[in-house]
Amino acid sequence: MLSSELAGWDADKAFGFYESVRAVLPRARYPATPTCAPDLGPVAERYDVFVFDAFGVLNVGETPIKGARERIDQLRELGKSVFVMTNGASFSAEASMEKFRKFGFDFTENEIVSSRSATLSTIGSFGDLDGWHVITTERDDAADFGQLEPIGEVADDLDEAEGFLFLSSARWSEPKQAMLEASLMRRKRPVVVGNPDAVAPREYGLSLEPGYYGHRIAQRCGIDVAFHGKPFPSIYDVLESRISPDIQPSRVVMMGDTLHTDVLGAAACGWGSVLVASHGLFRGLGVESYITASGIVPDWIVPSI
Repeated sequence: MLSSELAGWDADKAFGFYESVRAVLPRARYPATPTCAPDLGPVAERYDVFVFDAFGVLNVGETPIKGARERIDQLRELGKSVFVMTNGASFSAEASMEKFRKFGFDFTENEIVSSRSATLSTIGSFGDLDGWHVITTERDDAADFGQLEPIGEVADDLDEAEGFLFLSSARWSEPKQAMLEASLMRRKRPVVVGNPDAVAPREYGLSLEPGYYGHRIAQRCGIDVAFHGKPFPSIYDVLESRISPDIQPSRVVMMGDTLHTDVLGAAACGWGSVLVASHGLFRGLGVESYITASGIVPDWIVPSI
């Protein structure tokens, strides 16, 4: 990512961006006030299924958060079901498992629900993806989506594409974004974003993610961009298909570091929510002012899980 693109991106700017696209996010109902707790201990008895965001909850960038593995083990010992729900769309199921193993976690493939899996579950609605281009990492061939072309480096290549699948911004830049927007203005085509996050917490600060670029395309090019991942419904459908139908939504709880993705998405499908305040988007900040300004209220606030 170019440093000039990241200049000025902090929690306030990210929050403002999410608020600016609020009209296209799901609607939800919230509690009047959140309950503060020192960790997940007081929360455990109230829920049967615990769903963890990755960035800002289990890890920050490539660094696992201290005590996260132990908390997962404690919940399992209590008989709770545990899942990870991540908007990281650049990893296949096998690669996701390997990534979490490196962090010290032992999640099974069934326990990892990614926005990539949500995108795969719905991409068939676009028919044959022949001629589509994909925006992803160098190591990801996106073969699970079919024979997609890596996005071109010149305008003529983009003009020939029949659609665009956006999985990662790791190799993306403002010049490439401008080139893509210009191509889409010349001829509107489908755009599918497999990671709705606008930013992600890293060791060095915030990175710009596909959700930011996807919302820009929707606003500037007049395209109904399809988003898959938190807070949009398809990823919750995938997770709910993996748990017992006897478990009521109110017995499922989401732990995350953002209001507009983690908390909003959980509330929209009737789950409980826990805002983790010390490691992700709001680390070092008072979250109460952001809750008041947005009206997005978690059920719980904890500094760390």
